[in-house]
Amino acid sequence: MSNKNDSCASPGLIAVDEAVAKILAAAPQVAETEQLAIEQSLGRVLAEDAVSPIDVPGYDNSAMDGYAVRSSECIEAGTSLSVSQRIPAGQSGVMLEPGCAARIFTGAPVPEGADAVVMQELCQQQGHTVTIDTRVKAGDNIRRAGEDIERGSTVLEAGCRIRPQEQGLLASIGQAKITVKRRLRVATFFTGDELVEPGRELGQGQIYNSNRYTLTGLLQATGCEITDLGIVPDTLEATHEVLKRAAAGADIVITSGGVSVGEEDYVRIALEQLGELSMWRINMKPGKPVAFGKLDDALFMGLPGNPVSVFVTFLVFARPLILKMQGATGYMSRAFSIRSGFEWQGVKREEYLRVRVKHDASGAYAELYPHQGSGVLSSVSWADGLVIVEPGKVINTGDIVEYMPFQGLY
Repeated sequence: MSNKNDSCASPGLIAVDEAVAKILAAAPQVAETEQLAIEQSLGRVLAEDAVSPIDVPGYDNSAMDGYAVRSSECIEAGTSLSVSQRIPAGQSGVMLEPGCAARIFTGAPVPEGADAVVMQELCQQQGHTVTIDTRVKAGDNIRRAGEDIERGSTVLEAGCRIRPQEQGLLASIGQAKITVKRRLRVATFFTGDELVEPGRELGQGQIYNSNRYTLTGLLQATGCEITDLGIVPDTLEATHEVLKRAAAGADIVITSGGVSVGEEDYVRIALEQLGELSMWRINMKPGKPVAFGKLDDALFMGLPGNPVSVFVTFLVFARPLILKMQGATGYMSRAFSIRSGFEWQGVKREEYLRVRVKHDASGAYAELYPHQGSGVLSSVSWADGLVIVEPGKVINTGDIVEYMPFQGLY
């Protein structure tokens, strides 16, 4: 596919990497913390290291169902032993006497005197006697105490964003509560006299306010506490008023629309009058008009009004900013190499193409959504990631491209 000329390309635009660096350099970290039960901690950022007070497992235990034996008595296959005890998980056995085996189950403590477990598929039990049909080595099928986690070791470091696997890990060391960073307070509003909330009839020239729900969902996924100030009329006075309200008590104000150069775009103008505008023109497509600055004690980020631009610029700029302010260490998105399944003629701006990973006989490749306009919201619903195209780069089918998956970003 060939891209058309970039009619929005112009000098004075800030490179994406430079813009990200400037934004992140201005990110203050929230200091306040709170204690939460681990079942309430999903998506939150750990404020202090989690140190294990115990060994995990806390004792030598069987890795499978079978028979606990003395390996020195099972040097050759065919050894017969007397079954002297039965040890299910949750119970402890007694000293294993010479010439004996213990019937044991996964997770049960290995009895004193035993130094190996033989899986039941390699044993034959008749009555109270078991025949071991294999040679046995010391340590076979035994999970040692502290093999997973040693007492006093750091299992999670401050800045870790809690996922289900971290919740399970914390539970495994007996930690019922953890200290996390408080949620980031984000105020939002949306500009455009043409905007109507879903559920109402559309009038002439009106559209539904999809950006509100895209942005709110993205903020919820990053663990923010949201103050939604709704739709703001396209007047400078109304924009002044809502900016002051938004900045009061917020860590960051994130808006959609009103940051370009149109006669009805008042957000950028109002920010310059009330606060500080650091930058607002980024060398990217979609999403050239992204305003960043400060208003009183709150940071400000103004995203474009086009639906795809809101989604893309949030992932590129707002998400890492929010995570860094929350104290997360892994705040940057990761990209991977993948084979291109399309052709593309790059423009003067860095492009973010909506793609979906498909597979053929040669492996994975990126399939391009046919309509890449910044107003085509269906493209981001269809896609599972973005291909990042450097300014002016030509992509041929089969070329290796940079792919940023959506998975894990929200």
